Amino acid sequence: MAETSAPKKNVKFIITRQDAPDSKPYTEEFEIPYRPNMNVISSLMEIQRNPVTSDGKNIAPVCWDSNCLEEVCGACSMVINGKPRQACAALIENLEQPIRLQPMSTFPVVRDLVIDRTRMFKALKRVKAWIPIDGTYDLGPGPRMPEKKRQWAYELSKCMTCGVCLEACPNVNEKTDFIGPAAISQVRLFNSHPTGEMNADERLDALMEDGGIDGCGNSQNCVRSCPKGIPLTTSIAEMNKDTTKHMFKRWLGV
Repeated sequence: MAETSAPKKNVKFIITRQDAPDSKPYTEEFEIPYRPNMNVISSLMEIQRNPVTSDGKNIAPVCWDSNCLEEVCGACSMVINGKPRQACAALIENLEQPIRLQPMSTFPVVRDLVIDRTRMFKALKRVKAWIPIDGTYDLGPGPRMPEKKRQWAYELSKCMTCGVCLEACPNVNEKTDFIGPAAISQVRLFNSHPTGEMNADERLDALMEDGGIDGCGNSQNCVRSCPKGIPLTTSIAEMNKDTTKHMFKRWLGV
């Protein structure tokens, strides 16, 4: 008796596209064969290899950003079924179909799913999210951190500037200049470092400017959406305390 093969399973996508930064967005539907262990990025690669819509129309390949494919670089952030997340970590078998892919709305769209995260990088520059050292000669080993402090600081260092927390935050939009939770958490990280704390006052001053920490509405969306589980609301609370202390010290001339 001849064996009957199981019907092939397909995956349906509805992708929001935009041809240029100043053009109107539109949607296109795609249907591709399912393979075990597929994620959103591998699905986009399949569509790129054969850019044909569900109704048989040949179109330009969909554009998106990706790099490491290991949830480390943060480049493949997009809105998947209404939730901002990393496309490389989004397994097809765990997603409800049709799978809807959209660019993150907090950032300007370059094309299709590619967005411009300049706003986020400007925020990091604004709070001096780095440790300035003289690299012209060997400074020797850096100062040691207590193990307890190092452990929670390491959690903050996992930030990959993916922008998901800014997308989830209702206070980050085109009408505000709020720097967002990622930059605030990075202030806590670098101010806790034995060398970085030398510039702690500068970072706190930046947080106390317009669009700084006072822009947080405490919605806590950021900590729920962070793909790395970074305790962003804890950092915001700590920086609230530090900026308040810093403000009183300035008043008192200390």
